Amino acid sequence: MGDVIGETPQLGSPIRNFYVQLSPTPRGARLARLLATGQLRSWGLSLDPAELIVGELAANAVTHGRVPGRDFRLLLHVIGDTLRIEVTDTRSDRVPYVGQGGVDGESGRGLVLVDALAVRWGVSEGPAPRKTVWAEVRLPPEPGAPCRGARGGLSQGPHG
Repeated sequence: MGDVIGETPQLGSPIRNFYVQLSPTPRGARLARLLATGQLRSWGLSLDPAELIVGELAANAVTHGRVPGRDFRLLLHVIGDTLRIEVTDTRSDRVPYVGQGGVDGESGRGLVLVDALAVRWGVSEGPAPRKTVWAEVRLPPEPGAPCRGARGGLSQGPHG
């Protein structure tokens, strides 16, 4: 399966979308982070903390959500002052949770980082056998843009 990349340009609109379908391998996870970084730069957006969140969610997808022969998808949405990052894999039977990874542990700290960096995050199931792990981050206001309330965002989730 080849990589699929798509973008829905919305010139003059605060809504921006980008998606890419990647192989569930360490190379695919690295590529997800690199492509997200390039896309955020092309939109003129800050990479911090989105780059780290994309890296963690993509690494989780290829480590815990991998099914041989089934790709995972990265989707970025920008609506107003919120960036929503979604990573969809094909292991709905493995729902992620915030682990208690110790200092010496090799895993279990990724979602702790996501939880600390995101305004909110969660998991959406379906359609079977897929699940999507998503996170939202607040973007700095663009010059001349009206301010929104501190809790303004796209959707409510279990952590918001």
